[in-house]
Amino acid sequence: MGDEHEEAFAERLAELGAASLTALHALEVTFRRMGPMGFEALRQGMTPVRDRLAGALPPLEQARGPAGLDGLREQLVGGAGRALAALEAAMAPQPERILAAMHDHARAQAALYPLRAVFPPLGRFFAEPVRWPDLASLDPEPREGVRVGIHNAPGNDADGRGGFSFYVPEHWDGEARWPLVVALHGGGGHGEDFLWSWLREARSRGFFLLAPTSRGSTWSLMAPELDSRALAKMIDFVAERWPVDRARILATGLSDGATFTLLAGLAEDAPYTALAPLSGVLHPLSHANGNLSRAAGRRIYLVHGAMDWMFPIDSAREAHRALAEAGAEIVFREIEDLSHAYAREENAAILRWFEPALALPDPTEASS
Repeated sequence: MGDEHEEAFAERLAELGAASLTALHALEVTFRRMGPMGFEALRQGMTPVRDRLAGALPPLEQARGPAGLDGLREQLVGGAGRALAALEAAMAPQPERILAAMHDHARAQAALYPLRAVFPPLGRFFAEPVRWPDLASLDPEPREGVRVGIHNAPGNDADGRGGFSFYVPEHWDGEARWPLVVALHGGGGHGEDFLWSWLREARSRGFFLLAPTSRGSTWSLMAPELDSRALAKMIDFVAERWPVDRARILATGLSDGATFTLLAGLAEDAPYTALAPLSGVLHPLSHANGNLSRAAGRRIYLVHGAMDWMFPIDSAREAHRALAEAGAEIVFREIEDLSHAYAREENAAILRWFEPALALPDPTEASS
């Protein structure tokens, strides 16, 4: 009887894990494709995913597991609950609920990340495909005195502003000097959430990842020095504790975070060596504060969607023209099917451009 009980518990555990993983993937695809014209089709596509997760959650919530597995059950149930909340918010008819969906999606990942070794499919979600054959190498035995994993500054919880989250891949050896990616969230966002937009790549390729949170509800676009100084202090803070390669610091961001990437990244004495704004604009202040005169020779990777409804593509084309004329070493990626959303697939190309040593083999080539 005991064996049957344990087998039933294991089946419920596996089903909820699989349903949660499907939800994480579906939400990532939805956020990438989100746009006014295709919203209803996306909602319909998420319905079976939501129904599966909603059906798999109660049986494990109510199950009595074998001794010692209550913590595992609670962790999985908590992550699955946040994934379900994200699906329901993403499917809501009110477009403004999408920010809540993104927040819950991030919180689901935070809850499920510690289970990556227990559920190998989750381990694959948090790694790039070329790393899948050897996931164990990304999680070696802990080494005494080596601080790895996710670190949150005090007060950088969901309600806190002005802090940061910092990720050190678990396979860092405690000595290697690595590049730093500084990832800036969009308006109304939070660094603790936006961290997950880059964690998979940081874990797979080996670089430090800093995800700051703006002091206000968005970045100080009209007084850029306020958040710029805060960002510089954050970089100094982590560089004093981990060996950040200051010759390789990439600033990137989405929407308002992209706009601020250019504002802060072109400022005098900016600590960044390359900039990669996605779905933002070249702020008018850049014409008045000397930023354009400092753009000469600066490396910029500009990404924008041809279907962007918030910042129409013409604004990005104009930004490209102005920065190129100012002498920036600029790459412009106009993505035909992208609306005002984060093009997660561009992370790999951005990293290859930023630092060739961070490039990974093409998985299709590696398997041939």
